[in-house]
Amino acid sequence: MKTDHSEKSSQLLERLSVFMKTHIYPNETAYAAQLHAAENRFAPLPLMDDLKDKAKAAGLWNLFVPESHAKFCDHGGLCNYDYAPLAEMMGRVLWSPEVFNCNAPDTGNMEVLMNYGTQAQQDEWLIPLLKGKIRSCYAMTEPQVASSDATNVQMSIVRDSNNMWVLNGRKWFITGAMYERSKILIVMGKSDPENADRHKQQTQVLVPKNTPGLTIVRPLTTLGYDDAPVGHAELNFENVRVPFDNVLIGEGRGFEIAQSRLGPGRMHHCMRLIGVAQRALELTCKRALTRTTFGRKLEKHQSVREDIARSFSEIEMARLLILKTCLRMDEIGAYAARDMIAATKISVPIMVQTIVDRCMQIHGAGGLTGDYFMAEGFNYARWCRQADGPDQVHQMALGKQIILRYGEG
Repeated sequence: MKTDHSEKSSQLLERLSVFMKTHIYPNETAYAAQLHAAENRFAPLPLMDDLKDKAKAAGLWNLFVPESHAKFCDHGGLCNYDYAPLAEMMGRVLWSPEVFNCNAPDTGNMEVLMNYGTQAQQDEWLIPLLKGKIRSCYAMTEPQVASSDATNVQMSIVRDSNNMWVLNGRKWFITGAMYERSKILIVMGKSDPENADRHKQQTQVLVPKNTPGLTIVRPLTTLGYDDAPVGHAELNFENVRVPFDNVLIGEGRGFEIAQSRLGPGRMHHCMRLIGVAQRALELTCKRALTRTTFGRKLEKHQSVREDIARSFSEIEMARLLILKTCLRMDEIGAYAARDMIAATKISVPIMVQTIVDRCMQIHGAGGLTGDYFMAEGFNYARWCRQADGPDQVHQMALGKQIILRYGEG
């Protein structure tokens, strides 16, 4: 397997590294202070807008855009393999991907609009998203059903006599729904639950956030974190009406869109998680050289050395798995590489969760506080084990594939 990246990727990584050192790491405390002092935790922060302007000026904008959609970016697009180290670098500070317009769920939603949106839909929603003027949401998960099986989704999306889509139902853990700058939702529901094949009952439509009948029930937290200013929310749709032209690609194509969207999205989370783990390890090594217990530096204790060695090894394994999966995606496409995507999704979040937990332990009680980024990083890794499909679903699907591959050979 190749281990080198393209010259373009390497140059962007070098510039991104300089940007992080110059503008991101020095502003972590200021970002936290602005958020803490904000009258509305879900309003845009002035610091974020300032950093976005700097990122645009530095040519570090929309780095996620694939080569197939190069017309939508200035850098010509990047394959998955070349984007991976950039996403890892951005993942070292949890809020920094938005600085470069590379944050979830917007990247996935922009790719959906690139792949499935009409010209009118792209003009109205994709272009403002690419410019960073608005944010978006992806509304799939529901509180009353096991949404890990997308065919369980119960949101009703039906056409009325006026050729409008009418939406009724509830969604929850909708990332970005609390954010004041979020203006558009991609909503998945059932349009033909009685007659269509179970994988063609679903439809996805575009719903402006200010549409009458769409209300925020409550903000949600994960392990106590509200992920402001982006946030997660439970939403209620009561006779929400949008024009028929708001459908994405066509009625009954919702499951297909979901499968296309979630594969790359899973990989982007895993790429960023490597950045979380790598930075946690680096901070822990610094801690080990400066902290003394029982008359010796932490780095002299065998248990600390073992934890650091194990964490280093696991990070290297996880990074290589991601890169191998990216190569497969670039060669044969996300759907054909779904076995490797599942293997990555199963392995990386829980591995990073474990690594960050070790690093928190070595930092003592401080590791549990906001003085370090690790507690929030642990939260990110933990909810990534649920986001875009829980571990067990991917294990079940991958196990079936592997059994058939080798059992019938």
